[in-house]
Amino acid sequence: MNYSMYRQEINQMIDSLPDEELVKVYWSIEAIRQKYLFTKTMHDKGVVIVTLLDKEHGIMDKWDSVFAKSISDETKREIRYDQYKWHIFSFKKQDCIEKEAARNAFDAVNKNDLFVMYQNIPDIVFEYNNASDIVASDFDYEQDIYLFDRNFTWTYVYTHESICGPYFYKSVQG
Repeated sequence: MNYSMYRQEINQMIDSLPDEELVKVYWSIEAIRQKYLFTKTMHDKGVVIVTLLDKEHGIMDKWDSVFAKSISDETKREIRYDQYKWHIFSFKKQDCIEKEAARNAFDAVNKNDLFVMYQNIPDIVFEYNNASDIVASDFDYEQDIYLFDRNFTWTYVYTHESICGPYFYKSVQG
């Protein structure tokens, strides 16, 4: 495949745009680049990513029942839990470790096999296998991502807001 042809066409498209449109182009390309770098990092670390489509709702429901079990439905409505599950941590409704301490806790925990879900991708859960080498910084360009072990004993949450999180919570049931 002749990739230089694509590069030339992309450059021609960019050259045809007014300068004020270049910001949009930049952020679109940056998003593609970050996704590529994330995928490459996971691959380089030997992580096997499996997309789970058949049982995702059971996994998502279990996350709710384990990590938000002590939060009443009324409180969930007040903090807009349906918008962002991580509001249980940012609104201080669930005790957790925050910021750098959360990153350190995630880096230290056993995470050979884990689940990953995104707030804004409601019907897909990913299973990461052979993931023991991943660290918090691998997810610094992800948004509203929830990572948790297969036994639901801990969860690590990285939000889209720089002033919120990351959060690490270890379940008492685990």
